[in-house]
This record gives sequence, C-alpha cells and structure tokens, in this order.
Amino acid sequence: MKRLGTLCLMLALLTGCSPSSEGGNTATPLRVWVGDNADVAWMEQVVRDFTATHPDRRYEIQIGVQNEGDASKVILSDVEAAADVFTFADDQLNALLIGGALMPIVEEAEQIASANTPESVEAATGPDRQLYAYPATADNGYFMFYNSAYITPEDAATLEGLLQRASETGRKVAFPMANAWYLYSFFRGAGLEMHLSEDGVTNLCNWNATDTPITGVQVLQSLLDIAAHPGFIEADSDAFVAGIKDGSIIAGVSGTWNADVAARVWGDSYAATKLPTYQVQGQPVQMASFSGFKLVGVNAYSRHVGDAMALAAFMTGYEAQVDRFRMRRQGPSNLVALKAPEVQSEPAIAAILAQSPYAHVQRVGSKYWDAAAALGKIIVSGNPSNTPLQTLLDNCVAGITAPADQ
Repeated sequence: MKRLGTLCLMLALLTGCSPSSEGGNTATPLRVWVGDNADVAWMEQVVRDFTATHPDRRYEIQIGVQNEGDASKVILSDVEAAADVFTFADDQLNALLIGGALMPIVEEAEQIASANTPESVEAATGPDRQLYAYPATADNGYFMFYNSAYITPEDAATLEGLLQRASETGRKVAFPMANAWYLYSFFRGAGLEMHLSEDGVTNLCNWNATDTPITGVQVLQSLLDIAAHPGFIEADSDAFVAGIKDGSIIAGVSGTWNADVAARVWGDSYAATKLPTYQVQGQPVQMASFSGFKLVGVNAYSRHVGDAMALAAFMTGYEAQVDRFRMRRQGPSNLVALKAPEVQSEPAIAAILAQSPYAHVQRVGSKYWDAAAALGKIIVSGNPSNTPLQTLLDNCVAGITAPADQ
C-alpha cells in the first residue's frame, strides 16, 4: 500500500543539537504515523509538548502519514517495519490483534478507561476484555447537517419533513444510500441485525427477515420510496460538499470532516442534529448509525515500547485532544475535553452526542461492504430489473454472511 507521505521532525531542529548524541546520551528514535496530511501540524505540536515534558530524555521522532482506513493492511504487510506508534480506525482492531501487531495496555488501562467515553474504550478493547489501544477521537460517525435558513428543527426531526421542505424549495436532501456504511442506518433502526459473528471474521445478518415486527421487505420498500422522492439525492462526501457550495443541497448526512465547509458556506444558518426518523408502514423509526473512533496503537515489535507507549498516551491525553479539536475540529473521546465550552458549542459535536444513543460500535466482517453497497445501488436506481424485494434481500444477506474466503 502506498503511503501518502512522510515528514520528519528531528529534535536537532528544535534544540540545535546532534540527533544522535549529546554528552554521550543517544537519542531514542521513534516513528509515528498519523492518518492525514492535515494532522501533521497537530502532531508536530504534540511532539514539541511531549519532548518539553521529558527534559531528561532525548528523542528523534519521525512523523509519517498513513491513511487510517488502510492502516491495518500496511502494518500487517510487515509489522516489524511499521511505525512504533500509529493511528487507525477502530474497525481494524480485530485484524491487528489477529496479526499480533498491538502491544496490550496493562498498567494504564484503568486510568484510560476512566478518562474516556465508555464507547471509545469499548472500541479499543479486544474480545479478551484487554485494552489494546488508546482512544483518540469519538467523532467518526455521521449525523444530519442542515441549513436553518430553509429548514426548522421540527423539519429536521423527520426524513419526511426534510424531503418535503427540500422539494418545496427546489433543493435536495443528500444521503449516501449506495454506501454500505450509511445504508446500515435504516435496517438497524428498524430492529434488524447485522454484526460480526463470534468467529471474528464472518457476519450475522437478518435483513431478509419475514417474522420480525418490521420486516426487511417493508424497510426496503420505504427506501425505494425515499430514493424516488423529488427532494432526495444520492450524494457521497464530494457531491455533498459540491451541493452545499452551489446551493442545491440544504441538508444531508455526513460527518465532522465536512463541518468546516458547512459552517463556512451556510454561516449563521449552519446547523446539525441527530439522524431523523423515517416512516415504515406508517410507523416512525429512529435511524441508527455506526459509531466510529480513531485509536492509537503501539507496535508490539517496537524496539522502544516504553517510550512508544508514553508518546501514545501523551498524544491521546486531554491537552492533545483539545489541541486536535482546535486545529482539526475533531471531537475528543476524553471526557473532560468533551466538556470544554469550545467543544460543546460546535454543532457537529453536539449532533454526534445526540446521535450516540442510537449508534453502535462498528464490528463488521469484510463481506458486508460490497454486498450492502450493491443493494444500495439497486435502491438508488429504483430497482430497474423489478427483482422481487425478498429476492434482493436474500441475495444481499447471502453476500454479507458468505465465508471470508469466498
């Protein structure tokens, strides 16, 4: 996997001293991978603060960039060559554990658990109930953005209200229904299940159920009706941003990564809230969501495990998380940082918190993504082949629950 880029931050640049030795004291080399080029400036600040709090030690710290979504693939391709400290998306925890890439956190486990949200701690915990990573953010989920110049909070409470208001104004409500990450919202909200099985590889799914209070066919029919509404538009992140900028989209489901553009374009009319309800057979159903977290792991093969764990703990502590919010608008997992007035006043963070009772930690086998996305594409296109809805669901569930080696 190609790395996105690499930057080095040497203490020699900060102190004017040789990075290899000073008075016989050899610098400890560490490599850290962050998930985005935009994180580098924040990480540079973390390194400066970290070294300032350890005046008795000398470090040579190299900052690299590796997308969190691909982190496990890169790390597991050569664990010994991977960074000492790395960020990753929480859904990769099991793969990294199976590959033996994570150093368990023992001495600080209780302290970390009490300092962070229970959900983020759960996301960093393995099947053996051992903590294997440091929670870094608690905002990797999705919610509803809306332009309050057109939409009231009452409108935003229901998908039907949003779609009606959008169609009345000749504009759109955006939802990435062909994206499996978001499609989950409708089925899980209606009480249908899809999650990782006990083997840690395959999925369990009953989206095709016919004996549940709300059946899979009933959900699917509602989705086809939503996709056909004149106020609806299928839009991934790029299309959502484009629609905000050109004025064609006045509401849509996305995440904190698009908060800055929504705030900039909509100005005082920028608003955000939890996902709305939607109607199934005349019954309101609260949409669910995946909750996602960014975690920081320490490479089990690091030659400097103690120092690596000290850096990982520092870069996920209160001050670093507040700095991350200020510089990147990324929501903290640290409970005290979450209560900071500047964090509480951010609409996107408030929306994530409002959605949290309906959010579920993402634990999904790899077969889910393509099978669910294929169903989403059929929904968005209006089921052009007129395939019976139960058949569509049976095919989708067969793909989601297929053995991992197929």
